[in-house]
Amino acid sequence: MQLSTDQLARYRRDGFIVLPELLAPAEVAAMKAELQRLQGIDTDHLVRERVGGVAKTIYRVHEADGPTASPPFHAAARAPRLLAPARQLLGEESLYVYHTKCNLKTAIDGSVWAWHQDYGTWRRDGVPEANLTTALLMLDEPTEIGGCLYFIPGSHRVGNLEPEFDESTGYKFFVVPKPTLLEIMQRSAEPVPIVGKPGTVVFFHPNLLHASGHNLSRHDRWQVYIVYNTVANKPEAVPAPRPDYVRSTNVAPLQMGSDKITTQPARETA
Repeated sequence: MQLSTDQLARYRRDGFIVLPELLAPAEVAAMKAELQRLQGIDTDHLVRERVGGVAKTIYRVHEADGPTASPPFHAAARAPRLLAPARQLLGEESLYVYHTKCNLKTAIDGSVWAWHQDYGTWRRDGVPEANLTTALLMLDEPTEIGGCLYFIPGSHRVGNLEPEFDESTGYKFFVVPKPTLLEIMQRSAEPVPIVGKPGTVVFFHPNLLHASGHNLSRHDRWQVYIVYNTVANKPEAVPAPRPDYVRSTNVAPLQMGSDKITTQPARETA
């Protein structure tokens, strides 16, 4: 799959592009079945809600080894439908997966993610430049009441913002300080909800400001994030680096696989 000139221009302008129903229903079903299976595994690759112990986030589903290894996700990360657009957006052939993250925002209990830039954390991981792109895979239909993502179109062009560490929620991470956020929002386009049918894929820039609210609906909202980085942009050494499942040490260039992603890992070809 190749992105059009118009799609590339929209990504540069807005910081994201939406590719409706890029995954087939059978592929979405296979991925959801895998996430059901992985929830039963006892590993630090899986973060659970403080109340009830329900799985909230599952990491590192794209590799062929490890406790959360998953054939459909291993294949998807290398599939032409995802890898080819990522190469176009980053302008490089030699990419690897920085990390995969599966967010399981459960009905009623799914929690807030405050406004942030992903690169605010990844810069502290030692990543030299904001030259990554994230492929968001919708496995359920996100809705506004269900806690969908919101993007501020074009906000990636503000560059690297200095974040602050937010300890006010159960999931502590780096967010954009409120005064900075309000100033940017005042001069930016209004935030837009990122919604679509299951199987929709959204590519977005690591400096794009985004957030999501509580899931107040009766439906789960499951999404998977595959983060592509250029091999040339791999992290530099930092004190006390985060573990491999969030800051991959496997920087071998991905080889293009097959678009058959539901049965077994894709056979890698040159």
